[in-house]
Amino acid sequence: MDINERIVDDFIRNEIGFVTTVPCKQLSGVIDAVEKHDQIHHVPCNHEAEGMGLCAGAFLGGTRPCIIMQNTALGVTVNSLAALIQYYQMPLPMLISYRGEVGEKVACQVEMAMHTKPILQQMNIPSYHLHKADDIEELSAILNHTFMASKPTAILADASFWSAT
Repeated sequence: MDINERIVDDFIRNEIGFVTTVPCKQLSGVIDAVEKHDQIHHVPCNHEAEGMGLCAGAFLGGTRPCIIMQNTALGVTVNSLAALIQYYQMPLPMLISYRGEVGEKVACQVEMAMHTKPILQQMNIPSYHLHKADDIEELSAILNHTFMASKPTAILADASFWSAT
């Protein structure tokens, strides 16, 4: 099974019915797989903070949400994460392409990579890092834990993970 289809299967297994996405080259395969799946309502968004609001609305409407985004936009989501998602104890898995690590081809992505994990740690948001294709075996348990704990969770998938698929 293709890694992108596996991710969507894990979403379905964990009853995620709403996914919002921001375009990203590394995530394009999983975004396409989400778009094609009839059990997931996919709403592309223009800005990650907007996506946080969409996910909050889906959750308050009774649907488990997920956002798919790049780590380079984590900084613009801090207020939405703290004042909305965390304050109201909403579970939100965030599948994040972790740009800027070894293998990155765009130099300006490197700076945010240095800040991503410290920002998540400062906000007390658990993060899990997918480095190799086999790491996908942990995704379903991470999603399950996110909803059980009613907290946002960052699932960082770096270039080596996507290139191994």
